[in-house]
Amino acid sequence: MELLHVLAGALVGFTIGLTGVGGGSLMTPILILGFKISPSIAVGTDLLYAAMTKANGVIFHHRQRTIDWGITLRLALGSVPASLLTIVLIRKMNESGYDYDQLMTLTLGIMLMITSIVVFCRQRLNDFLQRELRRNTSVVSRLKRIRGEITILAGLALGFLVTLSSVGAGAIGTALLFLLYPKKRTIAIVGTDLAHAVPLTAIAGLGHWQIGSVDPWLLGGLLLGGLPAIYAGSLLGKHIPDKLLRPLVALILLTLGVRFSLSPILV
Repeated sequence: MELLHVLAGALVGFTIGLTGVGGGSLMTPILILGFKISPSIAVGTDLLYAAMTKANGVIFHHRQRTIDWGITLRLALGSVPASLLTIVLIRKMNESGYDYDQLMTLTLGIMLMITSIVVFCRQRLNDFLQRELRRNTSVVSRLKRIRGEITILAGLALGFLVTLSSVGAGAIGTALLFLLYPKKRTIAIVGTDLAHAVPLTAIAGLGHWQIGSVDPWLLGGLLLGGLPAIYAGSLLGKHIPDKLLRPLVALILLTLGVRFSLSPILV
């Protein structure tokens, strides 16, 4: 366990508490670019970091009754099998000697760019959707009939992408729920997404551990710095306007996303 790993965990944890943006969007790029850790180890370790740092949030939301467990179950019906299948595919690639780090890097870059757009435009997208739904009530009724199935498919996509990149369980999962359940309160959307993200990242992380792509000492250092920093960031975040933080975070994510997406070309 190195001091720099503790500091990296604290930096990302503080940012999570400050902005609410998921750790995978920042931690995995920091581990790959800053510490020169292989993408597979960075993704696997960060998945378990995410599961452990988000667990307290689920307990809080459950006590506040701001989790829709029915939606969580539907998401999990898609994401858990997809995550397990992705782990099997990674294992097969590993056993065959295929270097899947490039695939992980490309997926990470794409997910970071999507996340940056979601972070920057989420409120505008939600406002636009609310206006359109008020105008077209027939769309709402059609959506209600099939959104259970769409939720499962959304979970399936998240299961694959999160297991491969460690990014998307937070910002992208929340955005999908806003689209599918626009009449739910924001706090309920956040709580429901969190309740799904924890088991998904835990299962994906344990799968990576089983195939040897988790560094337990690195994980310990990240948690040592991250857990108290999340609390500190959440206290400070109450006093900083969201309009200042979100564009900055979105710009950082977009820059990182472009960097990782181009890395196969630059190599």
